[in-house]
Amino acid sequence: MPNNGTAHILTLLEADFAGIVDEWVGAQIEEGVKRSDLFSDAESRAQSTELLKALAKGMRANDNTVEFDFSADAWDDLRAVLADITRERVNRGVTPTEMATFMLALKGPLFDRLRSSLGKDAEALVEQIMLVSRLVDSFAIHTNEVFIAEREQIIDRQREEMMELSTPVVELWDRVLTLPLIGTLDSARAQEVMENLLETILQRQAEVVIVDITGVGTVDTQVAQHLLRAAAAVRLMGAECIISGISPMIAQTMVQLGIDVGSVSTRQNIRAALADALPKVGYNIHRVKDS
Repeated sequence: MPNNGTAHILTLLEADFAGIVDEWVGAQIEEGVKRSDLFSDAESRAQSTELLKALAKGMRANDNTVEFDFSADAWDDLRAVLADITRERVNRGVTPTEMATFMLALKGPLFDRLRSSLGKDAEALVEQIMLVSRLVDSFAIHTNEVFIAEREQIIDRQREEMMELSTPVVELWDRVLTLPLIGTLDSARAQEVMENLLETILQRQAEVVIVDITGVGTVDTQVAQHLLRAAAAVRLMGAECIISGISPMIAQTMVQLGIDVGSVSTRQNIRAALADALPKVGYNIHRVKDS
């Protein structure tokens, strides 16, 4: 038996492991965090059992008699199990509050057993209850940190996917590409647009690129500079850039801001831009007369 502060808790855990699992699952139900809509009863019990086994293993390996340190090597397995379960729950839609409450519900079954075994020794009871609180609180904090990190990864991945979807380069005609922009155009998105556009120009051997800003709500100095840099990069690739979707409001704004588009061609809409682009690649469109 380990000669440290967790020895008594470990004894209680090993003496009634199945009972503690049962009461912990019951406490999760009472707290409303069992989430039977996301996990089967077997899955919930398996996760709780796996965590308690890892907790017991950590207690056996823990030799710190003064301060509890959850970053110690003794708790490696428990941290790994907590991380795996947290990721699984994040992916299924469990909230941070539910995840923390899931862990904190373990206190009740352990407190009950400490009260039964140390009820006549108030000092020892208080000491052990405080130790259990530090243990379980540390587990809950760790799951919250993993939860936040996992959610940030999901958000970053979704942001990247949305950025890719929001900057499609379409081959409108032979050697004519169009890039319809929608929403805002910040530095990160502008860089993504630039890379995607230049790569497509190379792949398609494009000669004309139409950048359509009809869906861009506001054109300020920063947005205009991004557009002009993109046009300059297109020219360096040997193609010509036409900016379409210049509304009267955008035109007035650009004049007020003193933005000079220089040699970049601008058109009111994408139809006018296409009509301008086709002759540049050797095509003319004529209306078929009614027979």
